[in-house]
Amino acid sequence: MDLNLISRRAALALTLAFATALPAQAQDKAIVMASTTSTEQSGLFAHLMPAFKSATGIDVRVVAVGTGQALDMARRGDADVVFVHDTAAEQKFVAEGLSVQRRNVMYNDFVLVGPASDPAGTRGKDIAAALKKLAGSNQAFVSRGDKSGTHAAELRLWKKVGIDLATAKPPGYKECGCGMGPALNIASSSNAYVLTDRGTWLSFKNRGDLTILVEGDKSLFNQYGVMVVNPAKHPHVKSALAQQFADWVVSPAGQATINGYTIGGQQLFFANAGD
Repeated sequence: MDLNLISRRAALALTLAFATALPAQAQDKAIVMASTTSTEQSGLFAHLMPAFKSATGIDVRVVAVGTGQALDMARRGDADVVFVHDTAAEQKFVAEGLSVQRRNVMYNDFVLVGPASDPAGTRGKDIAAALKKLAGSNQAFVSRGDKSGTHAAELRLWKKVGIDLATAKPPGYKECGCGMGPALNIASSSNAYVLTDRGTWLSFKNRGDLTILVEGDKSLFNQYGVMVVNPAKHPHVKSALAQQFADWVVSPAGQATINGYTIGGQQLFFANAGD
């Protein structure tokens, strides 16, 4: 048999094998991240992920849902890393052994927005007083009602003023079961009040007559954390690649990238991994 022919066939087979392997290798350099609508809709990830890929070559496929849904995704092993904002729920996630570590990444704050005329008289820096006034009025309040980090924060704030939404909701209270952007759209179209994270608010264009009415209360602090899904619970997760993201986002480079994201000259998130 012609040895040259054998050699050419062997070379062709090797080339085909290498070409076939490339997509699998490229696919291996991608992770799934379960995160919140606020990080996605604020535009942060469009700013953050290209910098991470440039540094590591890793693609991040973001699934943006409420924090509760994001944690449930990770519980099922449908995500490699979680980036959310409900510290109590995150600590529970770690306690369940679903991650071995939770780390602070950044913070911003929640604000109460509503019609500029403020018919319920909520304007100021006291969120508890504002919610009491809303509860005593017939003014519309839009709740996300989706077990997100923002929804969890809202429930804590109502509870703090002695209002148990499970037994009695204020007259104008409406749940949309939706993300932050849709909730803001509903509030804008109906001139209603709504609690929102500042990042999504700053990037939101369809404000109508809405404006910030309550801000600056320490109860409105909004912390974000990152967790890698524990491969001991879900052996198929790409924990090594996910760990690279978790390490990068709390590194000086990742933290500087977060601090560098602004809209209209206003910084949306403040890196605090060192706290």
